[in-house]
Amino acid sequence: MSNIPRRRFLEAGSLGLGAGFLAPIATAGGSGYTPSLATDSTRVRMTGDGLGLTPAEQARLLARMAEEGRIERDSYSNGGVVEVLEEQFARVLGKERAVFMPTGTLANHLAVRTLAGPGGGRAILQAEAHLYNDSGDCVQTLSAIPLIPLAPGSATFTLEQVKEIVERTRGGRVSRPVAVISIETPVRRRSGETFDQAELDRITAYAREEGIRLHLDGARLFLQGAYTGTDVATLSRPFDTVYVSLYKYFNAASGAILAGPAALLDDMFHARRMFGSGLPAAWPFAAVALNFLPGFIDRFTAAVRTSESLITELGRHDAFRIERMTGGTNLFRLRVSGVDAEAFRHRLREQEVDLGGVRADGSFTVGVNETWNRATPDALAARFRAALA
Repeated sequence: MSNIPRRRFLEAGSLGLGAGFLAPIATAGGSGYTPSLATDSTRVRMTGDGLGLTPAEQARLLARMAEEGRIERDSYSNGGVVEVLEEQFARVLGKERAVFMPTGTLANHLAVRTLAGPGGGRAILQAEAHLYNDSGDCVQTLSAIPLIPLAPGSATFTLEQVKEIVERTRGGRVSRPVAVISIETPVRRRSGETFDQAELDRITAYAREEGIRLHLDGARLFLQGAYTGTDVATLSRPFDTVYVSLYKYFNAASGAILAGPAALLDDMFHARRMFGSGLPAAWPFAAVALNFLPGFIDRFTAAVRTSESLITELGRHDAFRIERMTGGTNLFRLRVSGVDAEAFRHRLREQEVDLGGVRADGSFTVGVNETWNRATPDALAARFRAALA
């Protein structure tokens, strides 16, 4: 751990919240804090999880924070504003320690690698998991830990499926038992569907009995917290380690947090550097994420309320059809009948509402994020109706 002083940063009021900063951030909500946005945009962005800040907006935000004395440099990703970010995420997630990682791929990889221990072992995860599909087989190739995917096409695997694998590997001629279970929720490849909570409770209880370690790929965990009304520390509690993305909705240009026991993570910066990720300066990523962390749940919950009201209003109009995701979070499908979908999208854009591209089946995937707080549900509904003509 670096000895870079944090006194000046903390004396500056810790992001301008004064002495009351640490208490409200412990619940990631309730602070009433409005982050510095470095943008006066009134556009509602109905795609993606975050604000979609441009490079210019990112630069303005960092310049403002630096001028206000809210950024303390780190040294090779240790100390300074990075350390403050780690402390706050550990507090929010209810863990002893948190470590900055430049990417979620590395956070998930090092979590599974560390939990498996020096003896290796096998790891169970969803067939739809980001770690299994989109990380270049990093765990298998770089750490020689076999991954066992379960339940293709589903966000949830069952306790019975886990038991079957555990028993089979336990009875092999060469002992290489299951050492880790990694669970992603919400699941990106299932359009934000969450892992079934009842099944998760059964699996985590069984894992504890069997001495199997648990990792949570919670890249979008804070979104799940807002939709389920469950505190993120409660969602994280059954797991040894948890990863959270910093760029998806905390608006950093890159970055991730890995949180867990101090005994596992205190020296994690060595493994981080071994994998080429001890960035000489991580403060630009950490500062932006730290700006948006306080009060995020409150702000995102307000955006969810706006989206639910809009969904209700659009449901009263014959031209609009909403398709909700099973166990979903911030994504849903929108179908517009009687008009050309691309023309509708263009007209809506002229009214400061941005939809993503038209899907092959003619529908739109709509994403809820903080930009939904820039307009009232009635105003948004009026814009959708106007875009029909």
